[in-house]
Amino acid sequence: MDGRLIGADLGGTKLSVARMHEGTFEEHSLVPTDKSGADALLDGIVLAVEPLLTEDTVALGIGVPAAVDFVTGEAKSGVNLPLTGVPVRRILGERLGIAVYVDNDANCAAIAEAHDDDGELAVRNLVMFTIGTGVGGGLVLGGRPYRGATGAAAEMGHQLIGLDLEDGAPPPSERFPQPGSLEALAAGRALDGIAVQVAQERPAGELGQAAARGESITGVDAVRAAQAGDPDAIAAVRLLGERLGIGIANAIHIFDPEVVAIGGGVAVARELLLGPAEEVARRYALPGCGERTEIRLSRYGVEAGLRGAALMAALELREEEAVAA
Repeated sequence: MDGRLIGADLGGTKLSVARMHEGTFEEHSLVPTDKSGADALLDGIVLAVEPLLTEDTVALGIGVPAAVDFVTGEAKSGVNLPLTGVPVRRILGERLGIAVYVDNDANCAAIAEAHDDDGELAVRNLVMFTIGTGVGGGLVLGGRPYRGATGAAAEMGHQLIGLDLEDGAPPPSERFPQPGSLEALAAGRALDGIAVQVAQERPAGELGQAAARGESITGVDAVRAAQAGDPDAIAAVRLLGERLGIGIANAIHIFDPEVVAIGGGVAVARELLLGPAEEVARRYALPGCGERTEIRLSRYGVEAGLRGAALMAALELREEEAVAA
């Protein structure tokens, strides 16, 4: 596509914005997220984007941590930003004078992982898991992002992987994530809890010693200790990876993808997480399923959402131009 694109990755603490041309980032800015209200948040996006606009800028894509009504760009649920019910797409389009598209940030990451370094489609069927504070997901099916009937598809973290159904379905919790869900068992918050438990049960280990010094123990500490070779921390990360592997096996059964990509902050554990996840996924996959599925770490890391937001804008603009023609 001729013309430059702008991608924006909107998070709870920071807004990352970059200009892209022919698959390469040309300019990048990072600013704090103003969550004091919808107007302040939108003003902050405009202020961050305007310096990157050029005469040949054709579109802006924004990834947000929420289920999104793609037509309006309104956040529907799962967001800690003041965007629920706000028609972000229309407002920013009017203020910036370019086409604007808004999508879930994990959907954007999936789009990035399905394209090569030049921005060309390389994988037609891909499932994305983002393992951070929670567990997000994105789908590219048949070369197109799949959002479902309402924009809420690919909530991979809310698949139920650990319910005891011996006596039927238990009463659901009033809050999400539900007990037994992938997010409840395999997100960064779950690793926090595992790390604290390891510190309590293994006082001689690295985590136990850190706790004895009065340090607050988190999943970040578990990953760091695991990378340093601490066996108890390695076991903690492995437990998380095995739980993730069940979710990946489910994705293989449902989508038979070419690629399952794993990103998010916890993915910095790399092979310590990927190895157990792939091992369990392969073990639980039905014979004949997933034979051509590559299970790998995200190629673009923390930039996947930003890169994917720009590529998402290009895809949607191209689709609209094709329909108009």
